Amino acid sequence: MRFDPWNPDFVAYPYGAYAALRHDAPVSYFEPTGQWLISRHADVNALLRDRRLGRSYLHVATHEEFGRPAEPEFQEPFWRVTRAGMLDVEPPVHTRLRRLVSKAFTPRMVESLRPRVRSIAEGLVGAYVEKGGGDLIAEVAEPLPVTVIAEMLGVPEADRHLLRPWSADICRMYELNPSLESQHVAAKAAAEFADYLAGLARERAVRPGDDLISALAAIDELTEDELVGTCVLLLNAGHEATVNVTGNGWWSLFRNPAELARLRADRSLLPTAVEELMRWDTPLQMFERWVLEDIEVHGVEIPRGAEVALLFGSANRDETVFDDPDRLDVGRPENPHISFGAGIHFCLGAPLARLELIESFGALLERAPKLELVSEPEWKPGYVIRGLNSLDLTTS
Repeated sequence: MRFDPWNPDFVAYPYGAYAALRHDAPVSYFEPTGQWLISRHADVNALLRDRRLGRSYLHVATHEEFGRPAEPEFQEPFWRVTRAGMLDVEPPVHTRLRRLVSKAFTPRMVESLRPRVRSIAEGLVGAYVEKGGGDLIAEVAEPLPVTVIAEMLGVPEADRHLLRPWSADICRMYELNPSLESQHVAAKAAAEFADYLAGLARERAVRPGDDLISALAAIDELTEDELVGTCVLLLNAGHEATVNVTGNGWWSLFRNPAELARLRADRSLLPTAVEELMRWDTPLQMFERWVLEDIEVHGVEIPRGAEVALLFGSANRDETVFDDPDRLDVGRPENPHISFGAGIHFCLGAPLARLELIESFGALLERAPKLELVSEPEWKPGYVIRGLNSLDLTTS
């Protein structure tokens, strides 16, 4: 099968097409999206660190100067939120924002969260087991990271049900060539999310609590738009990947029963298993960058103004980097996957995501040793952020 991100069969299994790209066309132009596909691990890793590329180009050129059309006015709420967060800006703005937020995600700070994360995971898994199973994604995978990041930020419990729908709607804009409906839905969700967070930040500026929004609201050098954009990014990135690694990961284990049995027999493999599950069925399949200066990759000239699509899922199956890359190995000793990115945009929340995944998988292995698949799951239509609609399991 060729690269076809709108084909459900490709979304379900893109790895054969990736292998062909790596072998025959490691740098290829994809006309439907106007992007250069980069499929080999070494190239993806290098370009993530190359300062001649950027998540944005607006710090060096206007849309017109870059040969791009101006965005429709109705998209303004989406772009105002997105471009105020650290993921879609470049230095020096990125450096300042990351410095202000990174203190909450140091290894020591994240490790201090372990007892609370474990408690939440055990509570969710306990309720799930008591019911005899159900949709693992809706009942365990989603509420765990949403609860953790909401508690860190200080979002009241009564409002947390709003977060996942807003996030899911905003993320529709990140898919390739999103429909007009998806664009409107994303813009509406961004506007509502921004209004909510701005109101919460103003409250905390007057009556601060022991939470991240209160801490950010007290920083004079942070504008309200930057605070909102940062919080939206933390909430979205703080759970989207974890949810999909959990769903994709358990589905991967059920498709590889010998590795599931191996993990059940030896829980000390959990840290390496989590890394391998992120590699083997990557939740974020593609990461896009703009070319700010002419570059050359494998003799192919890619001009300023072009967009490259870095294929994380392909890089993570590169046979020149990983021994037997199509085999799931929960004890894989060397695993330089790039599921969290690389360079200045390396995922700030990676330590927290790893902690949540280890505690979630650990609680399920402990409390649900007979976890079984009820029916084969279906993939969501999205390709860039790739996950399952649901994962129905039984615990007895």
